[in-house]
Amino acid sequence: MAPHPALLRPLVLSCAALLLTGCAAGTDTGDDAEGSDGPAAEGPVIVATTTWQGAFATAAGAEDVTVIVPADVQHAPEYEPAPSDLAAVAEADYVLYSPFEPFAQQITDAAGGDARTVEVELDNSPDTIAAEVARLGGLFGTSEAAEEWLSTFDEERERIAEDLAGRWPDGAAPRAVAQVYAAWAAELAGAELVGTYGPEQLGASDVAGLAGAEPAFVFENTHMSTGRVLPDSDALQIGVVNYPGEDLDLIALYEANAHTIAEAFAGREVDPGSGGRGGDHGDHGAGDSEG
Repeated sequence: MAPHPALLRPLVLSCAALLLTGCAAGTDTGDDAEGSDGPAAEGPVIVATTTWQGAFATAAGAEDVTVIVPADVQHAPEYEPAPSDLAAVAEADYVLYSPFEPFAQQITDAAGGDARTVEVELDNSPDTIAAEVARLGGLFGTSEAAEEWLSTFDEERERIAEDLAGRWPDGAAPRAVAQVYAAWAAELAGAELVGTYGPEQLGASDVAGLAGAEPAFVFENTHMSTGRVLPDSDALQIGVVNYPGEDLDLIALYEANAHTIAEAFAGREVDPGSGGRGGDHGDHGAGDSEG
């Protein structure tokens, strides 16, 4: 997958004050946080730049995962790491990052010591998830846990896809266009993909071409959205979320997107989620409504 350009509209939120008072950087899923009476997490110490890499690490079996960019920062690539963020990096066994993040060089320069920097391909397509989770499991020495997670992921993905297929309008696969980084969600929905666009900004001729394909749905990447893709079309727009929430759960992310897709199939457009992230989701089916 080609490096991503900057994602979504800027919303700069600083967590430096929290970090300087002793709180862990970002999200720490380990059980050995200060003040905890629980057992220490086993395995390597992982620092991930965002929840996306953190979710891949968790799926691969990592238990001690700290995320640099807080989940409520909408524009992760523009986050400015605090000195304490970089200090956390220096204590890690592995540092996960992606090259489209402008601060990636700061992160890798700060790693030093025995920390190993690992570039992660961020894409929520099943093939990429399978390859990256297996690769990370091999690096972390958690291959068995990664294999178990991938087995569960395959089962859940199949269940979600079957549920969405049962919700197709008029019982037939709907025609759709998708932003290139949201095409995985169109595939999950079983849509007939009749066109893709981006990541470059759409011109008038691009819009006309997409509209001419007569899609019923537009799968839009919420992290790069500039508004209505086909404003003069009756196509319903589906906001696809790529970043997991604080739970670092890729399956929950699939469930959240499936809910949005199911609502669109029923003729309703819904907000894909607060802050453009997957959020923390309970166990619910693709068609469950939040009112």
